[in-house]
Amino acid sequence: MSVLTLTINDIQCTGREGQTILDIIKENKISLPVLCDLKGLTPVAACRLCLVEVKGIPKLVPACTTKIQEGMVVYTDSEKLRNYRRMIVELLFAEGNHICASCVVNGYCELQNLGYMVGMESVRFDYLWQLFQIDASHPRYVMDQSKCVKCTRCIRVCDEVEGAHVWDLKGRGINVRVISGLDEPWGQVKECTQCGKCVQVCPVGALFEKTATTSEMIKDRSFLERILEGREAKIWVR
Repeated sequence: MSVLTLTINDIQCTGREGQTILDIIKENKISLPVLCDLKGLTPVAACRLCLVEVKGIPKLVPACTTKIQEGMVVYTDSEKLRNYRRMIVELLFAEGNHICASCVVNGYCELQNLGYMVGMESVRFDYLWQLFQIDASHPRYVMDQSKCVKCTRCIRVCDEVEGAHVWDLKGRGINVRVISGLDEPWGQVKECTQCGKCVQVCPVGALFEKTATTSEMIKDRSFLERILEGREAKIWVR
């Protein structure tokens, strides 16, 4: 596999053919906000927070799905990008009912951390305050649609890692919802193995354990690293 050379923020970097811009950014420990991206899951460019500028391309491109090319010139930080990312975070807050003080992941929430990261002091957009029902039909976990950011991590980990495919998307635009089964209560979906992987990868308080209370739930995603290492080492044999 050939080695490619590119520059990111005027820093010369190298990577292998097939790697994405985000892969190289992580390898070189360059700061870049992400929300839908999670190592071990297929990148989908859903959150658009990792958009970067590439010289010669008139539009912003997602770093998580854009493959590197020889001589590519990438910029991850500019006034345009900072304004864009702050707008995205503000819109996520305005779309959902994100009341941090009463959330089970308050203090451990990735959206909350992104708010700090982009310097958000207030939300310039009107809150939608949409009416959602909480699904507490599962014996161990709860789904709160009002806090879902549609990152699809739950869908991907259930499909790609657990192989159960409990979750999916329904609707379009502002009406997009993450649904369980065939849009049925989570507790009635027979395919659910109750593994809890979807709960642990959820970046916000949309999926949480029934026993969790305010500011109490710290999510553990280390299982993905162990699974990846196991796959690479081929320790599982059928």
